[in-house]
Amino acid sequence: MSQGTVPELLDEVVKAHADSSAYRYKKDGRWVDISWSECRVQVSRIARGLMAFGVKQGDRVGILGATRLEWILTDFGISCAGAATVGIYPSNLAADCAHIVNHADIDVLFVENADQLSKIVAEKENLPNLREVVIWDGDASSEALDWSRFLEKGDTVDAGQLTERSNAIKPDDLASLVYTSGTTGVPKGAMISHKNLVFTSWSIRQSMFSRPDYVALLFLPLAHVFARMIVYANLQSGTTIAIAEDLTKVAENMREIRPHTIPSVPRIFEKVYCKILSDVEAAGGMKKRIFDWAISVGRRVSRLKQQKRPISALLAIQNTLADKLVFHKIQAVFGGRLEYAVSGAAPLNKDIAEFFHACGVLILEGIGMTENTSFSNLNLIDNNKFGTVGPAGQGIEVKIGEDGEVLFRGDNIMQGYFKNPEATAKTFDDDGWLLSGDIGEIDEDGFLKITDRKKDLIITAGGKNIAPQRIERIMRTSYYIAQMMAYGDRKRYIAALVTLEPEALAEWAQANGANGGGVEELSKDPRVCELIQAEVDERNKQLASYETVKKFHILPGQFTIEGGELTPTQKLRRKAIAERYRAELEALF
Repeated sequence: MSQGTVPELLDEVVKAHADSSAYRYKKDGRWVDISWSECRVQVSRIARGLMAFGVKQGDRVGILGATRLEWILTDFGISCAGAATVGIYPSNLAADCAHIVNHADIDVLFVENADQLSKIVAEKENLPNLREVVIWDGDASSEALDWSRFLEKGDTVDAGQLTERSNAIKPDDLASLVYTSGTTGVPKGAMISHKNLVFTSWSIRQSMFSRPDYVALLFLPLAHVFARMIVYANLQSGTTIAIAEDLTKVAENMREIRPHTIPSVPRIFEKVYCKILSDVEAAGGMKKRIFDWAISVGRRVSRLKQQKRPISALLAIQNTLADKLVFHKIQAVFGGRLEYAVSGAAPLNKDIAEFFHACGVLILEGIGMTENTSFSNLNLIDNNKFGTVGPAGQGIEVKIGEDGEVLFRGDNIMQGYFKNPEATAKTFDDDGWLLSGDIGEIDEDGFLKITDRKKDLIITAGGKNIAPQRIERIMRTSYYIAQMMAYGDRKRYIAALVTLEPEALAEWAQANGANGGGVEELSKDPRVCELIQAEVDERNKQLASYETVKKFHILPGQFTIEGGELTPTQKLRRKAIAERYRAELEALF
């Protein structure tokens, strides 16, 4: 690893892969590529535009928008100008955006479009230090400068001045503030240095297999450090990232791009899994018998691969037939040439990983957190264990504390929380190890397995320690359950709040003569309650008796960010949900 800063890393990839495709994106209805050398020209103009705005080394510059090419190039431009990127989720409410702008002392902000700009305009009186706003999609106005005119400003700054600025950057300089999701309170800004980004992306590259022709499809939000690290790991390899149009078109884009790898969150795999099983159940008859046979064959092959044992000639022939009859259709959902997927940001249900592997789709689970630049462990393409998050990345130390907490140390660890020394002190132990909040164990092969979440543990009245996330992951394998929050701290048993999957419920309603009602009305239908009870009962079989969901309440809507029940990364705000639905929860006991 010869680079120490983001500009050095960018320059190195441009020298090595100047004419190769860096990014692929949709423009006027067709996919187009931009080379690494073309990216470098754009990044230079952005960095010089910031300098023309008076942005100094160490300043914080904000980005409020969805994942797109401009987000990535602007991030690089901010780094090359010696400033620090502050990503803001496009799903954030106006007040939350204002909090981050003020807390991070942002005086230049890039926004995606008029919708995002309207949040800033609504909070304008509360943003005294915000000097300039640039809009990617939109015309210049009294509120924002348009993208093309901003780039023209960059042309007025001499390239030599930018080179001098970039050369002055040190590895320990701040490169980004990444605000945590804030499941329990106000988000904290993790200070991520150039060294954190460069080292972590290098370590990821040692764990992720790729070839020069590989294409990854990116649809995760770039305000989340997980997506950012996919981008920086791509810098290390010089391969291509295709940028999805938006979340509603991910399935379509997969078929068009046919990616070799995708980084994702578990919910994507959960939804595909539930849809497949539901369709098979609905088809019934010979189709279901063929499917069940194929899966049984695939599972035998999967187990042998996991054990690194040979596959017999007969089983190989059976698996080839199963692939022609069933598996190729499932592989086609992901484009048809997927070598592997990476799952992170939340735990993946082991059964789902095993199912997809049986179908020829390998999902490699890893783990990271904002505070360790979103990476510490990852399963390898040729060395993996389902139900674990894999071995530690190169150069990263992982150990288990006396109380079972997973601890991290290495050049991937943040510098601390911005303007919050008290929270920083609570996040590290006396020896400088980062406290993860996860409970886990490391096996004899060095694979880390997360068993509980320290902060979210439910302790029942009977003294049993229960991880609610495990219960929720299992229950979400139901085609009809969209979200669930397990509840029962200091109670005699576990109860839950359930939200329904609208599409699945609509199919059920049509098949059962319950047409004309939406989710709110159907949630009160006794037959729906019976349906969910059957789904819960079936999944309770995978749980110990003290973990099983004894009672539940179906909500008429969904948990949402706007309602204050979800973080921008879709994590449950358990305390807020419990407060809002206290009466419903207490009625279950």
